[in-house]
Amino acid sequence: MGDWLARRRAAPGARARMYCFPHGGGSPGEYLRWSEDLPELEVWGVQAPGRGPRFGEEPFDRLAPMVDALVRETSFAPPFVLFGHSLGALAAYETARALRRAGRPAPVLLVVSAYPAPHLPRAAAPVHGLPDEALLAAVEDRYGRWPEEIREDPDLLALTLAVHRADFALLETYAHVPDEPLSVPVLAVTGAQDAGTPAELDGWRDHATRCDTRVVPGGHFYHRDGKDALFALIRERLDELLP
Repeated sequence: MGDWLARRRAAPGARARMYCFPHGGGSPGEYLRWSEDLPELEVWGVQAPGRGPRFGEEPFDRLAPMVDALVRETSFAPPFVLFGHSLGALAAYETARALRRAGRPAPVLLVVSAYPAPHLPRAAAPVHGLPDEALLAAVEDRYGRWPEEIREDPDLLALTLAVHRADFALLETYAHVPDEPLSVPVLAVTGAQDAGTPAELDGWRDHATRCDTRVVPGGHFYHRDGKDALFALIRERLDELLP
């Protein structure tokens, strides 16, 4: 499968594969652990350059070239689901569109988690151009203090900040290009404490001929403590879509 994809275990009897796009600054390892809870799916994580074992590679800081490289260099074996959380939701959506442009097989389901509809303007001030110290403060203000083993190791801190800077740049330089709605069924999910305005979630209906929206208990990272609710929704959709 190449360097873009990783998995924890093979599941030859699975109903489908699920390719997971991590949140900004995140690792696919968090999503690979889902394979224990979703035996009916073979769970794969998308590992972009500059992250995890690919730390030595230059990270992408623009979404379109990253998605183009992913689609060009990766085989997505049908039937498959694309799942993305936060930044990963945007990447998964653009990957579905890139697959359509390339005439490639489409996912049976696109799950976009904790991200507003892609045509809506971002409300948060851009931070990817800040100096390292200010960027660290901005990240910690949004997501909490980093572990001391990162903060006290200059080399590790620099690497981790570089990944976050690149991921913020992916988000903050993104400009949605209108196109025909996807024919792929979309499930848009967010946590109740992270829901924003109804338009931010309902706006996903503009991007697919079928789109279901759900609000579940929890905040931005609802999929950690409340993953059972998310898994139930995915199973429900797969029962409808797959024999």
